Amino acid sequence: MARYVLVHGSWHDGTAWADVAGHLENLGHEVHYPTMAGHGDGVSRDVDHDDCVDSVIRYVMEHGVTDFVLVGHSFGGSVIARLAERIPNRIRRLVFWNAFVPANGTSVLDNAPPAYQELFPALAAQSDDNSVMLPFNVWRDAFIGDADLERARETYGMLVPEPLGPTVEKLDLTDFYSNLPSLACSYVLCNSDSALPPGDPEHGYLANARRLGVFRLVTLEGSHEVLFTNPELLAHKLVLAGRD
Repeated sequence: MARYVLVHGSWHDGTAWADVAGHLENLGHEVHYPTMAGHGDGVSRDVDHDDCVDSVIRYVMEHGVTDFVLVGHSFGGSVIARLAERIPNRIRRLVFWNAFVPANGTSVLDNAPPAYQELFPALAAQSDDNSVMLPFNVWRDAFIGDADLERARETYGMLVPEPLGPTVEKLDLTDFYSNLPSLACSYVLCNSDSALPPGDPEHGYLANARRLGVFRLVTLEGSHEVLFTNPELLAHKLVLAGRD
């Protein structure tokens, strides 16, 4: 039995993990999937990256979770990297699933494709709380292309506006990169994910993964949102990524 803490990505809250968590629990594992600050319905989007990190640490401490596999999806990769700086003795392995591993001193958005770097601040400027709602056409084609139209619409209704602040904040990851040789890391890569441009040497997923140095690579078929389209497969791949 392993213990997992699953950290969601942008436009999600913790409940996005519910189906994956159910499959992991059926396999005999203990699973936690907190919601980060600034995410979910009816909460303030006025948060920074520290708030996101602190909210997960607070959950871990309140629930007494130790010796766990820490999984970060997409934006969540930046959060688990900083958790590894803050509470390293509680973490058994880091698992980045189609996730950002920002270069030191850069923001998450700096590591995204130029099209997003232009689009997301423009959308946030049109909002009344500096948040971004992902357009449906981007969700449909780039994020969840392995779903039929009905499932794409259903899951789009589960999304929440994303605070822009944490994604544009320059992150000091000096300690993370200094400690990286002693950290056990895995990278889970979905082969049909086009949320970041496939094969892009600067902004693609493998560009992020290579920053980990030595890591375990686990691949699967599916989109950026395979947690909605094939949660059972993702659960099995997370077990493979998280094993000793």
